[in-house]
Amino acid sequence: MFNVEETIAGPEAAPIPQQRGDSLLEAAVRYAEERHWDVFPGTWLEAVDGVQRCSCGQAACPVPGAHPAREGWATQATGSAAVVHRLWAEQPTASILLPTGRTFDAIDVPETAGFLALARMERMELSLGPVALTPDRRMWFFVLPGAAAKVPDLVRNRGWTLDSLDLVTLGEGSYVAAPPTRYASRGAVQWVCRPTDANRWLPDAEELISPLAYACGQDR
Repeated sequence: MFNVEETIAGPEAAPIPQQRGDSLLEAAVRYAEERHWDVFPGTWLEAVDGVQRCSCGQAACPVPGAHPAREGWATQATGSAAVVHRLWAEQPTASILLPTGRTFDAIDVPETAGFLALARMERMELSLGPVALTPDRRMWFFVLPGAAAKVPDLVRNRGWTLDSLDLVTLGEGSYVAAPPTRYASRGAVQWVCRPTDANRWLPDAEELISPLAYACGQDR
């Protein structure tokens, strides 16, 4: 498999918001300070009888340690590095969650379709924004806000329907978990294409939807 980070962003592009070995606090501050993303702390992992459990208390939590801790999470999201530092100083193990629909939307596809689309995008020489991979084998492509409203028509115009594709757009009212947030024992969210100075300007959903829809159609 090709090195996506080097192939897409270029080996000279240094990671900006999250470096290997960053603590959750350091990474959260970097997202706010360097990328100007709003962030908010979510649930965290607690050891119960030697097993990592979600702080929400649900034994069958679907995303343990990686979801909002309260209903009013949207009002807690902040782009202030000082406030972010204080929030994670109070709970250093809280997950890092990023609200979509503000500075970016995210197109959510299966991992296999995501890597297929990345290879196709490379051949097409498309410019990408950050791309994240979750422990649940999903891939998030960061695009300009407003994608959630336009993607259904974009998909239909290319001969597909959203019902036939495993493709979801996360916009206003949704969120994504940012590296190095962990889903209990499943692993951590990772960057496939890290946020860099080179991809600070996000692509429009229209630029990426053709390879993404095609890849999701092949992945059915």
